[in-house]
Amino acid sequence: MNDITILAVETSCDETAVSVVRNGREVLSNSVNSQIESHQRFGGVVPEVASRHHVENITLVIEDALNAADVSMDDIDAVAVTEGPGLIGALLVGINAAKALAISHNKPLIPVHHIAGHIYANHIVTPLTFPLLALIVSGGHTELVVMRDHLDFEVIGETRDDAVGEAYDKVARTINLPYPGGPQVDRLAAAGRDTLNFPRPILDGYDFSFSGLKSAVINTLHNKKQKGEEVDPADVAASFQASVVDVLTQKTFEALEAYQIQELIVCGGVAANSGLRQRLTEAAGDRIALHIPPLNLCTDNAAMIGAAAYFLYQQQQFTDFSLNGKSSMDL
Repeated sequence: MNDITILAVETSCDETAVSVVRNGREVLSNSVNSQIESHQRFGGVVPEVASRHHVENITLVIEDALNAADVSMDDIDAVAVTEGPGLIGALLVGINAAKALAISHNKPLIPVHHIAGHIYANHIVTPLTFPLLALIVSGGHTELVVMRDHLDFEVIGETRDDAVGEAYDKVARTINLPYPGGPQVDRLAAAGRDTLNFPRPILDGYDFSFSGLKSAVINTLHNKKQKGEEVDPADVAASFQASVVDVLTQKTFEALEAYQIQELIVCGGVAANSGLRQRLTEAAGDRIALHIPPLNLCTDNAAMIGAAAYFLYQQQQFTDFSLNGKSSMDL
């Protein structure tokens, strides 16, 4: 079978990312332009600022990815792009750039679901083995997905309110940590102790809820302040993280047992969290094959989009040039 080389574009939030991926696993280049510094002063991502930066950077990042891979558009078999979910203005920059490339070079255009991309980040490291359970943990998503074959997604659990990464960012702001809050809370938690005994929100089934936990953190700090009591921010971080990790681990392993699955993959930005990685590794032991990608493939990148697009290419799941961005869409 001939090699399939895909140029992939990802602009769903605040990273302008372009990658060249061969056969779904060989990453020839993975260029990412981060906007963290621009959004830090606002304490979070400002959609219009993100869109503007994507417009400024997309052409440069495409050129960088092609140069780093040492290929030209003549060597590319298809152009893939994140269709959604994400910030609509940000998505449209990537989609229009991908359309322009596909039209001008007569290449098929492949729309990719952002979460499918996160799942397939694991395939770059180790080929996916089925059946598997995917735990998706990011700024916008917390989901449990069963897969019995490539591109076969059954969502069995999702968040009913805040995504886990969103809760991390809000707690980080509460204890005056800079954006992005997730990594800051993780680092601080390592220096603290679980002394505040925050609730472990366990819902029926496999759904998640973190808004109550976030409120418990805010209320606890408010009450302590009113009483004139000092609270160590490291203990707040450690207590919050302990609750999150307990809930994610319990739900995940309940699902593994119920569905009789021995293959677990973890993906999304929060998969970079050291506390979660350690707890899942301990819980998996020798019973469960656990796969967590390296840190650069946990956060948003285009290599993961190229990995998922390879299987869409094999199924000839192309789109026409009416493709539009979707702020929300089912997996």
